[in-house]
Amino acid sequence: MQKRLVLDQQQIAIILKRFCHQLIENHDTFENTVLLGLQPRGPIVLDKIVRLLEEIAGVKVPFGYLDATFHRDDFRRRDFPLKANETKIDFLIEGKKVVLIDDVLYKGRSVRAALDAMIAFGRPQKVELMILIDRKYTRDYPIMPDYCGVKVNTLESQYVSVEWVEKGFEKDAIWITEKA
Repeated sequence: MQKRLVLDQQQIAIILKRFCHQLIENHDTFENTVLLGLQPRGPIVLDKIVRLLEEIAGVKVPFGYLDATFHRDDFRRRDFPLKANETKIDFLIEGKKVVLIDDVLYKGRSVRAALDAMIAFGRPQKVELMILIDRKYTRDYPIMPDYCGVKVNTLESQYVSVEWVEKGFEKDAIWITEKA
């Protein structure tokens, strides 16, 4: 299987720090802002952002994990059942600025489902999207990130593989690989 490195651990760290500085610039005191990691891989990015925001600016931002499995438009169309992940949000998002965080933006279906899933926690004032990798020519929905690490051109036969130390890999890395 052919693999091409998109981001290594050092580049990911630089992007995450940039995201934090952009968040600080755009949300100042974070008084009315919450962060949500889109399950299953968004929480890893979110946890890194939360730690860095505390290090860099000394701010503690309310955060949670959002699962949108049952809101997906392909939920009942798959050959195998989708496994839901934990939604862990212990606050309302009514009137809040929400930053939705995920690792890869592909078709936009997960983000569309997340917008539906968020409504159970109130109507946000504004929603922003933060992603590490934007597969920019693959969108099914008109969804664009507000914060983007890297834009990549990929073919339908390719897959963006994200490796995290937290998931048992030796180093954080993002690859483009051929689908099996």
